[in-house]
Amino acid sequence: MDVPIHLLHPAAQPPHYATEGAHGFDLCTAEPVEIAPGEIALVGTGLVVATPPGWCLLVCLRSSTPRKFGVMQPHAVGVIDEDYCGPDDEVRLQLLNFTASPTAIPAGSRIAQGVFVRADRAQWSVHQPGERSRGGFGSTGD
Repeated sequence: MDVPIHLLHPAAQPPHYATEGAHGFDLCTAEPVEIAPGEIALVGTGLVVATPPGWCLLVCLRSSTPRKFGVMQPHAVGVIDEDYCGPDDEVRLQLLNFTASPTAIPAGSRIAQGVFVRADRAQWSVHQPGERSRGGFGSTGD
């Protein structure tokens, strides 16, 4: 799959796969950032990614990021649509410092990973629900 990218920042690093078998590619910070305790910051990658039609880009933290930097994505996964690829549509990470101390993330830190997934658009139709409900959360057991 050919995916055009644009580097917005001189320190921006093109995405790269760390191993032959990796499906997620590393995304790095373009600039250093310090995040105060309990604060949310938008951290730039310096990249505009032209996600191919029919696909979306999921952005997730690397598994080591919470331990290494004390941050997490408050929304768990970022979804980058195929039409988010204008000249200023930088892929940025929303990061929450969950620690009691400021955290510093240096430029060039491998902090997140991206995965392309197929994304079909639904055609909606209105219908009546079935006669029996399954219950709610945990309805299939613990």
